[in-house]
Amino acid sequence: MDFESVFAMLIDRFQKEEICFALMGGFAMHACGYSRSTEDIDMLVLNEDMPKVKKIMGDLGYESLHESGDVSNFKGKLRELGRVDFLHAHRHYTKNMLQRAKGCCIFNGKRTVKVLLPEDIIGLKVQSSANDPDRHHRDMADIEALMRCNAGQLDLNLIREYFALFAREDELNAILKRLNSHAQ
Repeated sequence: MDFESVFAMLIDRFQKEEICFALMGGFAMHACGYSRSTEDIDMLVLNEDMPKVKKIMGDLGYESLHESGDVSNFKGKLRELGRVDFLHAHRHYTKNMLQRAKGCCIFNGKRTVKVLLPEDIIGLKVQSSANDPDRHHRDMADIEALMRCNAGQLDLNLIREYFALFAREDELNAILKRLNSHAQ
């Protein structure tokens, strides 16, 4: 996948069409200080903008792999287009995530794009690991790494709220205990 070219195409079209979106997933984690490999592009998009997104994706040579009320997944007909996944922001939490997203530079300053806050990326990872147990270990490792990279700058009340939504406060307490022991 040619990430830089795909980002250029998507961001240009999304901005031209005034689509409300923010980067999430692996690229967003990099913008928040923690880098790990990724094979796709993940975005949070205002649900009302999804019809425009679907048209743009078709125009750019993508085919729909899956669509539900919450997510849409696209795969490029050409290998270099790769895969792009969208989470639809239609609930209170995800709409607030979009409002809080901040502009960040990507690709060594060549592009600026809104990126979810680390707290909100953590919240989505809490949810994804609750929904798909196969993701649990990777998502929890990502959460701990994001918390380590952004120590002292995080809204712990928001993070606690996300863990409480899934009755997983004990897991957060264990992470905080490990982080505190490393800091001493």
